[in-house]
Amino acid sequence: MRDETPPLISSRCVHSMPFGTRLLADGSVLFRLWAPSALAVDLCLEKSQGRRKLYHMDTLPGGWFQRQVSAAGIGTLYCFRIDGDMLVPDPASRGQRDDVHGPSVVVDPADFLWQDDYWQGRAWEETIIYEIHTGTFSPAGTFNGIRERLPYLADLGVTAIELMPIADFPGQRNWGYDGALLFAPDRSYGRPHDLKQLIQSAHAMGIMVFLDVVYNHFGPEGNYLNVYCKESFFTEEYSTPWGAALNFTGTDSRTVRDFFIHNALYWLEEYRFDGLRLDAIHAIFDDSHPHILEEIAFSVRDGPGTARHVHLMVENENNQSHYLTRNQDSSPKYYVAQWNDDLHHACHVLLTGEKTGYYIDYADDPLHHIGRCLTEGFAYQGEVSLYRHNTCRGDTSSHLPPLAFVSFLQNHDQVGNRAEGERLTCLTPAPLLRIATSLLLLSPSPPLLFMGEEFAATTPFLFFCDFGHGFADQLATGRRRELALLTGSSDSTESSQIQDPGNIVTYQRSCLDWQEKDSENGRQMYDFYKKLLVLRRRHIVPRLSCMQGGNAQHQIIDTKALYINWLMGDGSRLKVAVNFDTKPIELKVPLSGRMLFSDPFITVSPENQQTMAPHSIVWLLDT
Repeated sequence: MRDETPPLISSRCVHSMPFGTRLLADGSVLFRLWAPSALAVDLCLEKSQGRRKLYHMDTLPGGWFQRQVSAAGIGTLYCFRIDGDMLVPDPASRGQRDDVHGPSVVVDPADFLWQDDYWQGRAWEETIIYEIHTGTFSPAGTFNGIRERLPYLADLGVTAIELMPIADFPGQRNWGYDGALLFAPDRSYGRPHDLKQLIQSAHAMGIMVFLDVVYNHFGPEGNYLNVYCKESFFTEEYSTPWGAALNFTGTDSRTVRDFFIHNALYWLEEYRFDGLRLDAIHAIFDDSHPHILEEIAFSVRDGPGTARHVHLMVENENNQSHYLTRNQDSSPKYYVAQWNDDLHHACHVLLTGEKTGYYIDYADDPLHHIGRCLTEGFAYQGEVSLYRHNTCRGDTSSHLPPLAFVSFLQNHDQVGNRAEGERLTCLTPAPLLRIATSLLLLSPSPPLLFMGEEFAATTPFLFFCDFGHGFADQLATGRRRELALLTGSSDSTESSQIQDPGNIVTYQRSCLDWQEKDSENGRQMYDFYKKLLVLRRRHIVPRLSCMQGGNAQHQIIDTKALYINWLMGDGSRLKVAVNFDTKPIELKVPLSGRMLFSDPFITVSPENQQTMAPHSIVWLLDT
């Protein structure tokens, strides 16, 4: 029998960048800081027993300061003193000893010997994403805790895990979208070595690892850039929900742009991530050509993307199809896919009956919106949005293939944006949830699962953080105001009952209870997900690579049933009929082809009209 184990090839991965520290061949360390607002910068090395050694940094053109120090080395603690006053961490720190306010650590990026050079990633059509919050996924709440459960995820059928942001944030717990030091994995999750070991172990099991990154703002605590380059790094010309926008287009913007381009390349090259998901790109403002989002995409395609599969995704409330443009060979010009919030919102309205907040845009005809999402991408392609004050939203997307849209029923935002953080398991009857899950997992678009949904987890996922006292009080007030806007509620009593994000109990309640996986309901749901993912791998994935946009149709039947017909990449037809009604309906379309799956099981006779049972679904493949 031939040994299929790939040859063991080892390498060390280092991303070279103009920021932060660089270990030199003679054993010294080069320190660099961009501080255009500072008159003078000193390098401060932490010594034993609280002693410090100061080195005056040389001033270079363009606002740069640097100093080469032979007394520094791997593990040296350091920070920068601005204008003889404030001590600040390195904004490009690869690691922190304590929190975001403390000293940075000189890290040797070459100390990890990678043994996965055989790994070329996986084609996008094979993608099945499992979203993870590192701190709440495992009992350990660490990178190693995730690594221990990789065999479980591989057995389920997951081909990619996506980590919510891990960039160093203030305190011990956070969703991750309040990152302050974007190059440093948060120390509460483990060492840089642990993160690299997680990624290498995932690759050994055929699992890609994606990372959620935030390039639209910094967190409110621990960001010291406004001390020494406020006028250069930020702009008051635009505003975001988190304050001043990042300066991607004005004076000194070249260095700001490079900072984020290097951050993307750093995670992909030094940590060998397989892709990035860029958070809320609608809050990134840039009048330049090329746009910063395009420049990031080009840098990745011309860099790590030349040697292996690297996938870039976006979240974009504006539904701008431009970023999902395909080349003539069907490869993505910029980004491979967008998270399809429209599909989630329409499904949520249909499954729960909720119509407040942003769900009002889907309350008129949720089934039509679902059909449009699954066949054309966006539900809103220029139509007027009530939630957005009667403004038009979205671009035409019917020309794009289904692979350009990531589908999901739950994710961190949609669960966590609820006051009580309830999952669909607690909001939807089980039969409805089963058919919606089948619709998600077997449709052509790549599916995303939120950790725990595969075993019907009932633990909530609440918004939590660990800011200093002043920030914590402001955030709790802001969170109540934000949820009131999202839900359309002005009830101050309801608002006051929102869980305090800073209370550690809020975090503890959000941790997965893995005992639920072994309950009868947990095992049944897990088996259901696993069965569907096997069917997807065998029958759907091989037919996705050449799919084009504009070749699918949907039809509403008796107001509560949906029929969809896709032309697959190999010329076959994938069909689904689903009845969301509580009563049987007469299916007025011919169901030809081989049955792939039905729930509950039905016998299909293409010669006769079919009666679909309540809460049922049937999938067929016509070759």
